Amino acid sequence: MKNIILFCLLLSSLSFCAQESFVINGIVKDAENNETLSGVNITFPELQTGAVTNEYGFYSLKVPAGNHRMAVSYLGYESISKMVDVSKDLNLNFQLNTAAQDLAEVVITDDSERLYISKPEMSVNKLEISTIQKLPVVFGEVDVIKSLLLLPGVSNAGEASSGFNVRGGAADQNLILLDEATIYNASHLFGLFSVFNPDAIKNLKLYKGGIPANYGGRVSSVLDIYQKDGNSRKFEANGGIGLISSRLLAQGPIQKEKSSFLIGGRSSYAHLFLKLTDNENSAYFYDLNTKLTFRLDPKNTILFSGYFGRDVFNISESFNNIYGNSVFNLRWNHVLRENIFSNLSLIYSDYYYGLTLDFVGFNWNSGIKNLNFKYDLDHYLNRDLNLDYGLHSTWYEFNPGEIEPSSSSSGIIARELIKKYALETALYLSVEHTISEKLSAEYGVRYSSFLRMGQEELNLYSGEPVVYNERFGIYETGDPVDIKKLDNNKVERSFGNFEPRLALAYAFTEDQSFKLSYNRMTQYLHLITNTSSPTPLDVWAPSGKYIEPQSLDQVAAGYYRNFSNEEFSLEVESYYKTLRNRIDYIDGANLIANDAIEQVILPGEARAYGVELLLKKNKGKFTGWFAYTLSKSEQRTPGRTDAEPGINNSKWYATAYDKPQDLSITATYEISQKWDFNANFVYQTGLPTTYPTGQYTFENMTIPVYGPRNSNRLPDYHRLDLSATYTPKIKLGRSYSSSWNFGIYNVYARKNAVSLSFRENEETSRNEAVRLSLFGIVPSVTYNFSF
Repeated sequence: MKNIILFCLLLSSLSFCAQESFVINGIVKDAENNETLSGVNITFPELQTGAVTNEYGFYSLKVPAGNHRMAVSYLGYESISKMVDVSKDLNLNFQLNTAAQDLAEVVITDDSERLYISKPEMSVNKLEISTIQKLPVVFGEVDVIKSLLLLPGVSNAGEASSGFNVRGGAADQNLILLDEATIYNASHLFGLFSVFNPDAIKNLKLYKGGIPANYGGRVSSVLDIYQKDGNSRKFEANGGIGLISSRLLAQGPIQKEKSSFLIGGRSSYAHLFLKLTDNENSAYFYDLNTKLTFRLDPKNTILFSGYFGRDVFNISESFNNIYGNSVFNLRWNHVLRENIFSNLSLIYSDYYYGLTLDFVGFNWNSGIKNLNFKYDLDHYLNRDLNLDYGLHSTWYEFNPGEIEPSSSSSGIIARELIKKYALETALYLSVEHTISEKLSAEYGVRYSSFLRMGQEELNLYSGEPVVYNERFGIYETGDPVDIKKLDNNKVERSFGNFEPRLALAYAFTEDQSFKLSYNRMTQYLHLITNTSSPTPLDVWAPSGKYIEPQSLDQVAAGYYRNFSNEEFSLEVESYYKTLRNRIDYIDGANLIANDAIEQVILPGEARAYGVELLLKKNKGKFTGWFAYTLSKSEQRTPGRTDAEPGINNSKWYATAYDKPQDLSITATYEISQKWDFNANFVYQTGLPTTYPTGQYTFENMTIPVYGPRNSNRLPDYHRLDLSATYTPKIKLGRSYSSSWNFGIYNVYARKNAVSLSFRENEETSRNEAVRLSLFGIVPSVTYNFSF
């Protein structure tokens, strides 16, 4: 790492020894609400150099002495162009006004959704909240996760399933961040909605590959979401009333221009209608977003943000289930020097799962907590060289489960599964380097360390925790020969991994380029589940004595082009990735309340490869995109010796979320200032499943015989969604505005299969397949307002 830094500094000194240069830096904000803007272009056209503001609106670049034209541009906002006399270091802050209404009709997308041809950034998708809010979705509930599913390389494990899959990866392999805090379960109502309130979100990025070195801990993707800072100039509020939920967000100044607050709440209320029919069951969610921002001076800003959400299920007062996330983040933004921006964060995250079964007589509590310290620095060395480096450290506490009697009359004996602890630390350095006018690169390395700490009891085995029984041809749990005890301040096992990153971009012209990237990623956490979609009952387990960390290598290549003055853009990417130490489960594995999970798991490997195409129309009254993915995702678990068959006889088989073909078409047509229409069409190959190939009778029981794992598929999935948004004209002198969104989900009422089960027909006594479908046609209406 020292050699890389010395090399970068040498390049910096050689580039500017012949001409005196000065640093220009500043922050770019929205003139109306004082919100910082990320992704703003800061350019010196005649010098052919520039910069882009970071997540906090900060920019810095070096330019030679002289009188130069400086341009600040961000689509959807009025551009600024001015002459700047560069004879010393300058601090230039900008406030951008939103573009005139007639321009807004022509330009639908925002600048951060445009394709940056020359930047070494690839496999990254950005969606503006204004775009997401127009997309038709089930029940009319605006949903960030569902919107991502319309992008190439992103899918999920079925309708109303929680989580999402990126380039053939599992849902637990996605790092989901909200204001830098980890979200372990991003769904409400078991996948019907996501936990992200769209009114509170400022921007988001999804990294599918070419992931910068400042991200780590997951091997598939990074979804990085930031909340708004809050309006420090005036009070405003907005919200919406839908069929099953409503939301309200308020923001305003604490001290004008210097500090602000943001608070937003959302809750569903469909269960209240059940009460009117004397139905005692209920299912609802609620969440709260909050943020406080204090700008102490031009160089220092303190931010406190938080999220709290809960889902509640209650069936006849005998089954009660509560789960959700709590996260808090205290951040300090500081401009160390005119070309160094730092961010110090202290983050707490808590995912809780609780279950009460009165008819059994017990309470169940489990979860995962972590405390995270982060210190990141953006160092703008010169016009051609930027450095990002920092330190991340996270302490984990894993609670696999606690069982308690729910009443004094319960026969349940209290039991606590063994808690686990770990410390993950990482150092990283990332370099963004403009090598020439046509060639640019982003390269770096991340070194991650994972310390599995001691626990009250750890099983020891004479051999392996999983034993193969050659007589019966099955895997069985091994018997411990001893138990080891170690305090949680002692290290049980340690891991260390170098994770190099590289991305290259070669611009053939101003409108087309070729990009290449390589990633090595390591994941030390494992989601213990045997379902294709995460559920609240799933348990996270750390790597340790019997579980190796997952390690991934991914290469990707792509061609990018803008057409017709950026009215159209094209992205074509291909990728190949391999994964080691992917957990698989032996047949008949019991994963719930298992204190010796190592007895039912085996290490395997996975691979995924594919081609993605994204064609976008960015300007005009008619906008949208066409996304297509052709891919394969598979895994295998070979036997540890020649005598063992492994899983599925050591053969490759499709993962539970493999979808060879995935096509989506998204379109928006703005017919007038009052009306715009939106449509989505989705087609996907059916998900893998395993059907019985025969049956036999044993002691009057019919027992099915299944074929190879995931060798069959559900019927193909497809649907069409439509929506229309009506926005009344705002009356002069009134600050209140509103809109109506009318939607139809699954217009032609396609009965898409969530699963297929087999049973014996009571009348014909013949076996038959039964399709389970969740949604037919679903109309919706939502009223949105702001003042």
